[in-house]
Amino acid sequence: MLEVKPASVREYSIALIRRSYWYYMGQITVGAILTCAGAALLIKGFQPMQLGFALLIIGIVSWIIIPLAHRSVSWRITSDRLMEQRGILATSRREVELQDIRSIEVTRRLRQRLAGLGDVVIASAASADYMIRMTDVYDPDGVAETVRKARLKRLA
Repeated sequence: MLEVKPASVREYSIALIRRSYWYYMGQITVGAILTCAGAALLIKGFQPMQLGFALLIIGIVSWIIIPLAHRSVSWRITSDRLMEQRGILATSRREVELQDIRSIEVTRRLRQRLAGLGDVVIASAASADYMIRMTDVYDPDGVAETVRKARLKRLA
């Protein structure tokens, strides 16, 4: 029943999935508003000037944080497993063997449908609840199909 995998069989990556930048649209909008408001206060010479500088810096910092937050969550589909990794400095990783996947569910709210996004929920046979939730990913049906194909190939 439990067979050791031969050394010649290597695990390979099938897909790397990240959240869409649409997930960060609220933060992008707030950053733009703060940056524009700070620049406008500085141009008009509003006193105290520290307010304009503070708004400008907060807006720019919020824009710098977005790419870091985008890279902090990723899901990787390999020939053997599905892995979720969270964090940049301190990371946590959750893995599900493809043969242990019980179900794959795709949900798309109205806002997500307008942007072509959705959530993919993977349930494992080892858990009563979901095991991995991929939120706001582009083409969720394609992601679910990729997981299904990898699972079927693994089971064959």
